[in-house]
Amino acid sequence: MAYVEWRGNTCRVVWNTRKKDDRGKWIYDQKGGFTDEAEAKNYGLDREAEIRADDYISRRDGATTVAEYAKTWPATLDVGHLREKAIRSMLRLYIVPRWGDTAVGDILPSAYKAWKKQLKDMPNVGLKYGEEILTIFSMLMDDAVDDGLRKASPVPKGKKQRRGRYKKKPRERKREMHIEDVHQLACNALAFWGLDGFVFVWTMTTTGMRPAELYALRRVYCHPAWPDSDPLDDPEEEDREERHAEDLLRYGANLMPAVRVQWQHQREGGALKEFPPKYESQRTLVIPPFLVELLELLLKSHDGDHVFRSISGGLLANANFTYHYWRPIADGRDASAEFERVRLGQQQTVTSRRPVAAIPATAYAGKRLYLLRHGHKEWIDEAGGVHSRIAVETRMGHEVAGVEGLYANVTTAMEQRMMDSLQERFECFVREAEWETAASSPSSLPDGLAEWWNRQVTAARAAHRCTGS
Repeated sequence: MAYVEWRGNTCRVVWNTRKKDDRGKWIYDQKGGFTDEAEAKNYGLDREAEIRADDYISRRDGATTVAEYAKTWPATLDVGHLREKAIRSMLRLYIVPRWGDTAVGDILPSAYKAWKKQLKDMPNVGLKYGEEILTIFSMLMDDAVDDGLRKASPVPKGKKQRRGRYKKKPRERKREMHIEDVHQLACNALAFWGLDGFVFVWTMTTTGMRPAELYALRRVYCHPAWPDSDPLDDPEEEDREERHAEDLLRYGANLMPAVRVQWQHQREGGALKEFPPKYESQRTLVIPPFLVELLELLLKSHDGDHVFRSISGGLLANANFTYHYWRPIADGRDASAEFERVRLGQQQTVTSRRPVAAIPATAYAGKRLYLLRHGHKEWIDEAGGVHSRIAVETRMGHEVAGVEGLYANVTTAMEQRMMDSLQERFECFVREAEWETAASSPSSLPDGLAEWWNRQVTAARAAHRCTGS
């Protein structure tokens, strides 16, 4: 039974928590500062009622600070290493500086709302990043409730969360991905990077692969070697033998040419490593005939393990791809200029070790590389009912939730239609383009690519005559 003790002009109430310490003695909790004995007594009785209802948070547990709790909390999360790194960063930079000295049990919903508003006004916190910070804080508070550090989360849920002025979320303005723009990007990549760049652009736009998946694409997982060359090197893929047996019956040069997305490149602890694709979305992507020839041409040009090499011949993931590759390719650049220098006492006029001609700006100037993946989804969606939703989402590395995803399956006919639609789009492009006035005429392509281009034009015209369209 709770009892009251007077200390000078104020009193405190003491109650038994019904828990024992390591020595087997009862643990008591208390609260002081009362001037009314009845009020103090009622407070203690309320706490005892909470204890009987197993809904009691001790003052000692509730006094755990956010900084103390945040030290061990990330270790309880089962997430990828990049996600854990991001969570620790948000805790260190935003959550602990604001809440670190505050007891977990003392955070009020009103204080959270005020912080949420302050976070939005921070110049270095964008909308999406701010939402990520709030999500991590919400997770932290939910786990604090589960650990008995507070009764409920201070983060509003449901309708309470949506209170206040409505503000439409801004969306990135995107334009259609025209195949003429893709070819301009490919020609720019050819001039700046080489054959690897030309094929890289076409591969990303016709497969929708994520950049890190392209960086890690190895010869053994790419047409023409795959699926015969599949190393089955993922120990976490329990059914890899069965999957490989089915791949041999479904894919290949004489069946449906394809590439296998099995890994992506990421850094962990400063070291570049292979990890499963985002959302563990290992998948097989059929490729159209024009890309089949491009990949064969590229892989014959070098004997490296990875399909796409950097300008220096190394791993593409080691480069700052956005800055050193994508920006010059998408934004354009001036021709390599001559410059003056003094060497051994002599004035010299020299040029770059790797001179590059002027590269024109494209429709993707100032835009993200990832929009090529978005554009691939546009191309697939434009076919309307030709492609099933399960085939489209699986190709993009997404899962379809619910009964639809459970019962659906990607069939050979679905993949064949997807491959045919991509090839038809390309053939229409090479058949209708007026190259005499184009800024990037195929006549300027090197010998190997020029021959490839001529084959595409011949095939496109032949297909046009056969259909009579």
